[in-house]
Amino acid sequence: MELGSLSDPSQSTFSLVDEDHTFANAVRYTLNQDPRTKFCGYSIPHPSDNRVNIRIQTTERDRVEMVDAYGDPAKDVFKDACQDLMVMCQHVSNTFDKAVVDFKMSNSVEGMDIESDS
Repeated sequence: MELGSLSDPSQSTFSLVDEDHTFANAVRYTLNQDPRTKFCGYSIPHPSDNRVNIRIQTTERDRVEMVDAYGDPAKDVFKDACQDLMVMCQHVSNTFDKAVVDFKMSNSVEGMDIESDS
């Protein structure tokens, strides 16, 4: 759910259910890498409340190219950050899978039974 001002779309708070520090901190990091982000932070209202609030404020655009005095919509910046995070996670997953295959194929594991649990 987005909680923001209709008059200023450049700042919003997003309340996400069934999320915790893992997602919130990762998306906060990704948002802070975006030059359009002026401020980003998150809070968890209560430890027993399975919800996280992410606050985003974006920077103002150049006055020459903008009609209003607001920055990019916070909703768009948040969506882009989530997509960037998905790309990063996919890269990590692919890199890990390749490393596992390379390890199993290497000569250093000859004679080792790496599939058994004993």
